[in-house]
Amino acid sequence: MMRLPIVAIIGRPNVGKSTLFNRIIKRKKAVVAEEPGITRDRNYFLTSWNRRNFYIVDTGGLDPTSKEQIPRLVKAQTEIAILESDLILFLVDYKVGLQSLELEIAKLLHKTQKRVILVANKVDKPEQADQVHEAKKLGLGDPFAVSALNGLGVAELLDYIAQELPEEIALPATEGIRVAVIGRPNVGKSSFVNAILGQEKLIVSEIPGTTRDSIDTQIDLKGEKFVLVDTAGLRHKSKVSLDLEYYISLRTQRAVKECDVAILVVEGPQGLVKQDLKIGEQVKEAGKGLIILVNKWDLVDHSSITTEQYVDFIDQKASFLQFAPLLFVSAKTGQRISRALPLVSKVHQERQKRIDTSKLNEKLRAEIERNPPAAVKGKYIKIFYVTQVDTQPPEFLFFSNHPELITESYLRFLEQKIRNHFGFEGVSLRLKLRKRQ
Repeated sequence: MMRLPIVAIIGRPNVGKSTLFNRIIKRKKAVVAEEPGITRDRNYFLTSWNRRNFYIVDTGGLDPTSKEQIPRLVKAQTEIAILESDLILFLVDYKVGLQSLELEIAKLLHKTQKRVILVANKVDKPEQADQVHEAKKLGLGDPFAVSALNGLGVAELLDYIAQELPEEIALPATEGIRVAVIGRPNVGKSSFVNAILGQEKLIVSEIPGTTRDSIDTQIDLKGEKFVLVDTAGLRHKSKVSLDLEYYISLRTQRAVKECDVAILVVEGPQGLVKQDLKIGEQVKEAGKGLIILVNKWDLVDHSSITTEQYVDFIDQKASFLQFAPLLFVSAKTGQRISRALPLVSKVHQERQKRIDTSKLNEKLRAEIERNPPAAVKGKYIKIFYVTQVDTQPPEFLFFSNHPELITESYLRFLEQKIRNHFGFEGVSLRLKLRKRQ
């Protein structure tokens, strides 16, 4: 299994890290302000340059010497970004000059043995590019002179980054069904994994975001192997973000991409919220198996919230997740926890299932004859036959005389009929159309 390389931008507060991040991704995703310390959590984005795809990571201003709570949290987040990165951009401020704090950061970087590119930012005029040699004192090589604000030198920096990065990086091999445990902070992801393992292997805390890194745990259940990945869930873009939009962390993105089945942990008393649906949609688009685990079911007032109401909500507000089974559990009491991994195994098997073409057409032909696609502007639409062309996720190819006229609603009808006859519980299906006269 492979992953894309990761580039982290680090530096002391207010040297222009978020401005450079925004310049590289060509949009204003990171919050930029004159006040130091605005960016506290890691901010991730998938970008591309010279046909080289990579994740770029914006981090909070780093002060390794601070004992205060927020700087210490920023330091922890930045250290994670450094740990998981393949290349580091160390930003310094050309206008202000080197600070003692940057000497401390340089010492930290020397210990990591990671590839580091030194970048002198706020070089706003070409003639200033030859005046950045002071940064050589950091012992990290010749600095790149750039202006993140006006773009000077950024293209040359990206050329060098693309040259230095590998296309993909091999992941350590693990045996078993890879299960990504994902969800918002404080919904009980680590508690659920602990309940599965029967031990306090992961730190459990009431503070949202305690799990700062993903942890892979390989287990064996009656001869079947699973690899559980507990992720960091979601973070706020910024503590000062007015709309409180969430973004999905790189760890969650990568866990979904690399897993076979995702367990989306949601909070029973709160119900499914907007962020839960966004994560579920990401899993569906990735073609992975999905189970919705409704945790803290022991805290629910069942006179006001029932299992039927959860199902009705998904049917009415999130029909794209109807394929995902719901499991109502309590990680605290152990209620129904033992059903989770057997359900994972079932969903994994469903992703690998292949339906014989003759059986597929026998069932669907009758359904299509009963409910044929509506004619469009006098054009009669005929579906000749269907065949399954792939698994993990299952993919079905329909041949038609006018595939361009078949509506999304009719595709949903075909998908539902496939599920009615052949199952595929917990599995996202892909339906494609091809023209045939």
